[in-house]
Amino acid sequence: MNADSSNQLHGELRQREPMARHTSWRVGGCAEQFYRPADINDLADFIKGLDNNEPLFFVGLGSNLLVRDGGLRGTVICTSGVMNNIDFLSDEKVYVEAGLASPQLARQCARRGLRGVEFLCGIPGTVGGALAMNAGARCGQGGGEIWDIVESVQMVDRNGQLHNRTIDEFEVAYRSVKGKQDKQQEEWFVSAILKLTKGDADESQAQIKAHLAQRSATQPTQWPNAGSVFRNPTGDYAARLIENAGLKNMCVGGACVSEKHANFIINTGTATANDVETLIEKVLMRVKQEYNIDLIREVRIVGEPDELK
Repeated sequence: MNADSSNQLHGELRQREPMARHTSWRVGGCAEQFYRPADINDLADFIKGLDNNEPLFFVGLGSNLLVRDGGLRGTVICTSGVMNNIDFLSDEKVYVEAGLASPQLARQCARRGLRGVEFLCGIPGTVGGALAMNAGARCGQGGGEIWDIVESVQMVDRNGQLHNRTIDEFEVAYRSVKGKQDKQQEEWFVSAILKLTKGDADESQAQIKAHLAQRSATQPTQWPNAGSVFRNPTGDYAARLIENAGLKNMCVGGACVSEKHANFIINTGTATANDVETLIEKVLMRVKQEYNIDLIREVRIVGEPDELK
């Protein structure tokens, strides 16, 4: 990046940062360059100083991400723990930044009696990641997807310019969000305004408590994992297909299909990213053989198979 602009930055810049520290699977090689911005304007200034051809990756809590053992070329921008402001604009509108953890958003809204975001309490990622993949969950009457409650978003582009965009500028589907304009393919979410409904704070908090109890009972929360590995195919469940194919407890190295929930792959302590990716491919192949169904990954796989030189 440009030396002059680096003197004006307020964030934290690191070289050769191990991505295992920043992914929920606790695996992955190093990022060539790693930046944690101080705020949205600092992020914009940082991006302005990058070459236009610099590979750029945004990471929140790394809960939907597999970084290969060889690491990542280019620059990783981590918003977790920063860019996490929340502002209650009115009785029904909330401004929230991309680095805020989704469970924190759910809890803060519940305490104020704002309904409609409870389902995010069990999604271990940031708001930015939730926006990028249209995160959702089934949890009784409070289930839903985040784009059901989005009014508008703010994005940053490759030139460090900020853009306010409305929901009609996106194609939103199950676990998929795409900008309708070509230029939006090189933009990233930095904040959103959500529209909620006024309700009862005690009822919202009780719903969150019940959902977290169910999650703990049905998901392997005690092991490093990335949440659901595969999308549910239409009219079915990925976990059912994987379990019925006899894949529960199947392992490659330290990576195993969870006994508790077959759509989760856990790191038992010694897994490499290659172990996880190989196991994902084995699951895909077996389900295809058994049911002639092509499961689609929810997790994003990035990086190099061999260590960067």
